[in-house]
Amino acid sequence: MYEIFADLHVHIGRSENGKPIKITAAKSLNFANIAKECANKKGINVVGIIDCASPYVIDDIEQFLKTGEAYELKDGGIIYKDKVCILLGSEVETSEKGRDGKSGSAHNLCFFPHLSDIKRFSQELSHHLKNITLSTQRTDLSGYDLIDIVERYNGILIPAHVFTPHKSYYGNCTDRLENVFREKFDKIFAIELGLSADTYLADTISELKTRTFLTNSDAHSLPKIAREYNKIQVEDISFKEIVKALKNEDGRKIIANYGLDPKLGKYHRTYCDDCQKAIETRVPVEKCPMCKGKNVTFGVFDRIQLIKDKKETKSPQNRPQYIYQIPLGFIPGVGGKTIEKLLDAFETEMNILHRLSKDDIEMIVGEKVAISIQNAKNGNAKIQSGGGGNYGKIQLDKK
Repeated sequence: MYEIFADLHVHIGRSENGKPIKITAAKSLNFANIAKECANKKGINVVGIIDCASPYVIDDIEQFLKTGEAYELKDGGIIYKDKVCILLGSEVETSEKGRDGKSGSAHNLCFFPHLSDIKRFSQELSHHLKNITLSTQRTDLSGYDLIDIVERYNGILIPAHVFTPHKSYYGNCTDRLENVFREKFDKIFAIELGLSADTYLADTISELKTRTFLTNSDAHSLPKIAREYNKIQVEDISFKEIVKALKNEDGRKIIANYGLDPKLGKYHRTYCDDCQKAIETRVPVEKCPMCKGKNVTFGVFDRIQLIKDKKETKSPQNRPQYIYQIPLGFIPGVGGKTIEKLLDAFETEMNILHRLSKDDIEMIVGEKVAISIQNAKNGNAKIQSGGGGNYGKIQLDKK
């Protein structure tokens, strides 16, 4: 057994020939560039690329395999230069019956072991949405229906960023996942927390006690890969091994979740779109106490306060530690040129964040930056809460 780092939610912006895939993602995000970024800069051992059901991306994958730099595994996944295992995924938006009779929608991460599996899934999915070439298009499927289709092609389904106010199960569809998946709820063995939540918030909801928590980046640009990630214990890197870890089988498991402090997330607190300020009241409100307006985006923290059924967090004994991690690109005073210097010296971001001392870093970029990175790693930061689509802000202790 050994430990690896995994980020299971990365988008593709454009295909190799420039066709749009995820409209809001950077053009530089294509299948080959993601593999190279994870191998050469990030130090990520397993990456889930979740736009692989697009026929344009399927074409890119087939060409990528022909280069000889990558090959498919019998146990699932594509290995790039013997460094990175790529899991082939699709983010699918389902149509749900939301709260109060309103229509709701939720995002789901669907992963498949082989290219042949996701090709067949893509063909079937094309009958349930308008444009299969674009990622995360609204389908006429519910999560209850989708999970059967995913399993038909040997895949797994993980509810994505489950608490965010837009496009998530708890955020705008239901108070309980079991209400959506009913007798199939046991097939949901993992959920993705999202940038605005953490283990301690999620474990106030009792139905999640037996579910594995994932922290992923939801990257829409190359630098954002691994802003959240997981440390996992496996025997090797493959689809089969990751599924075992998510199910806590045969000694495979999630060892730690590395994530942003939820206050840094874009939707942590309720936000008044008129005042353009986070609403940090003790009791969740749906109306701005300052301007009395109802033009507010309800926050993750406030949503959890409404639906939790435990007064305090009590995590199960086998729950991995949630470690607040500020990515290099989020640290004040650490710009692109500084990061490049560090990468030239130490190869990957995982090396910098996990394997180096302050003295090692100081030799390359000086004492001031080294102190900032060390303080970020040690959690010595004051954070102004984010909300309404705006990230929170970091102020580091300068000592």
